[in-house]
Amino acid sequence: MIRVAMLSFWHVHAKDYARLAAEHPGTEIVAVWDEDPERGRQKAEEHGVSFYEDLHVLLANPDIDAVIVDTPTNRHRDVIIAAAKAGKHIFTEKVIATTTKECNEILAAVETAGVKLTVSLPRLYTWFTQAAHNFIRGGQLGTVTTVRIRLAHNGALRTEKNPNGSLPSHFFNLEECGGGALMDLGCHPMYLTRLFLGLPESVSASFGYITEREVEDSAVATLRYSNGAIGIVEAGFVNNYSQFDIEVQGTEGSLMYTRTDDKLLVRGHKLEGDAAKGWQPFTDLPANLPSPFEQWVAHIQNGTTASENIQIALDLTRLMEASTLSARSGAVCRLSDLAE
Repeated sequence: MIRVAMLSFWHVHAKDYARLAAEHPGTEIVAVWDEDPERGRQKAEEHGVSFYEDLHVLLANPDIDAVIVDTPTNRHRDVIIAAAKAGKHIFTEKVIATTTKECNEILAAVETAGVKLTVSLPRLYTWFTQAAHNFIRGGQLGTVTTVRIRLAHNGALRTEKNPNGSLPSHFFNLEECGGGALMDLGCHPMYLTRLFLGLPESVSASFGYITEREVEDSAVATLRYSNGAIGIVEAGFVNNYSQFDIEVQGTEGSLMYTRTDDKLLVRGHKLEGDAAKGWQPFTDLPANLPSPFEQWVAHIQNGTTASENIQIALDLTRLMEASTLSARSGAVCRLSDLAE
């Protein structure tokens, strides 16, 4: 049994990871620490475990094997490095860090300590991502020219039920989060675009501030590739209806996925049957891969490393940092110019 400590309930998904840790047959929650002691004590009581006011005391406990880190993003570097040095395996919410330099420092500490790290990048492992990636790798779409992925919801919109929006107020704190709609929600279309097209040469981003928060509540990032391909990432906290859409355009075919009907549509000259003539639903669906949390537990149990997950998480940090710098400066940011 892997004994897990929850390190903060700051992020909205912390409760989901706590549930996964409680339900998984290979893990159990044994402790809680939180930068907000009142919240930490409450969560520790809910789970029937001890609350630690001092993080280093918790990390020094040999009866704790692993940690789930859901602190504010600006605390990731110090908390994750401390956990790694204490020999604890680490599961964390994206992004690993807001800068490439901090991300590399974290990954170096993890490697030196020999602990197992997995980052929550859940849409990498869905059936629709697997299917789309198979079409791209198989060449049925020809040369991919454009990938456009949009993810948006209404979390920043003020309503009678939620006067400040449905997201917690600290999600609009620039210092804690490092960014808004793109940094949090846009991570998913960003790492999917990275999966489909690889790393671009440069990024150009624009941020919107409809609700006049500290962080962007809508964003568009354009990724430019050496072969002429373009990636378009869109994210928003100010959309009345939740949206998640994927479009992949190639010289020989195209595909589309939308969460609205949960269907993947394809068409192309190299495809068989009716898909060669017009849009058709793809029905030979691959299974979802294990979730990031399940993969983390398996890596701990088997002594393996989440190499691809960690590489994509590092590249995600690069892309987020480049997007933020571009939006601030109004200029294109080349990834080669980022401080390592």
